[in-house]
Amino acid sequence: MHQEKLSLDFTVVGPEGGWMFTTLLAGLGFGLGLIVAIGAQNAYVLRQGLRREHIGIVVSICALSDVLLITAGAAGLGAAIARHGTVLAVVTGAGAAMLLGYAGLAVRRAVRPQALTVEDAPREDRVRIGAVVLAALALTWLNPHVYLDTVVLLGSVSASYSRPWLFAVGAGLGSVMWFTTLGFGARVLAPVFARPAAWRVFDAAVAVVMTSLAVKLLVDLLAA
Repeated sequence: MHQEKLSLDFTVVGPEGGWMFTTLLAGLGFGLGLIVAIGAQNAYVLRQGLRREHIGIVVSICALSDVLLITAGAAGLGAAIARHGTVLAVVTGAGAAMLLGYAGLAVRRAVRPQALTVEDAPREDRVRIGAVVLAALALTWLNPHVYLDTVVLLGSVSASYSRPWLFAVGAGLGSVMWFTTLGFGARVLAPVFARPAAWRVFDAAVAVVMTSLAVKLLVDLLAA
């Protein structure tokens, strides 16, 4: 009995336990490296965080969606998608159209910027929760970069580890940490975005980034 206890303790704190912790950290770092970038999803989370409008719902949708996609990638879905070029082409084309549409909305907001703090905005100007949920879902599940990063790329990297699920857990934690920080930490920037000019710059930058991503996707699709 005494020997069995010693063996169990060694498994937890010994070399294997340290190696498992390293795999977890590797997944965390890799996941953060993929997600911490300017994109449609992050821009929307930041915008809702600045507005302080349904941010809990937005953060939950984005984080949970990422966790599901990361899990699917670690389970082998990424390899399956890579073998079916037609599926990947359809997803890419739909994603490019979505990005261009989002860029158009950003341009319209940049032309007529407003100070979008909830304290100053009339209640009737707030976006309904249904529209916010649909936007968060669309910017996540219709974005080809989400599939390419979380499912295909992260899934392939996780397969190189003897415990891919542990790598996926680390990556999932990274997504939850990032979206929570971005959404609820955005209020720190609220004084800056109380000025319409700041929103003009922000939305103009979003429009440029979204258009660039859409063009790149279409070029890659035509070149494939």
